[in-house]
Amino acid sequence: MTKVLISIIEFFHKPFRKLISLQTFTYAAIGGGNTLLDVVLYFIIYNFVLHQQLIDLGFVAISGHISAVFIVFPITFLSGFLLHKYVTFNNSQNTGKIQLFRYSLVVAGALILKYICIKFFVEGLHIWPTFANALTVPILIGFSYFSNSRYTFKKSQTKH
Repeated sequence: MTKVLISIIEFFHKPFRKLISLQTFTYAAIGGGNTLLDVVLYFIIYNFVLHQQLIDLGFVAISGHISAVFIVFPITFLSGFLLHKYVTFNNSQNTGKIQLFRYSLVVAGALILKYICIKFFVEGLHIWPTFANALTVPILIGFSYFSNSRYTFKKSQTKH
């Protein structure tokens, strides 16, 4: 399955090969696909599983839209990690455990960065929240790509 996915991405990369590296293109394709998966799963779970209802756990009640986030997050976290490990950054020499730990740190950093950016855009610059959220996307993509390529899935250095 990995080879098929890589072949498809390489085919669609051909017209763009002079503009963008294969790894960056692959990162964008995998990230875009995982984001689409997140949106679709969120929609299905929020509307058809949770029926947009409050979830009462006895000690705390969680709104349906937040509950859907908590349900979808582990799925897209795992799919994002596996796709980046085996498709985007398949030449990394780090062990899977190290990659998973580092990927978790990068995701946590991205969540903190997203929170800071949205707070700043909405409360500091008085930008409409949906637009503020959209403004964070390129910032988070840059942060995540740089962090994952240079930290999570970096190639090991050979000694001469």
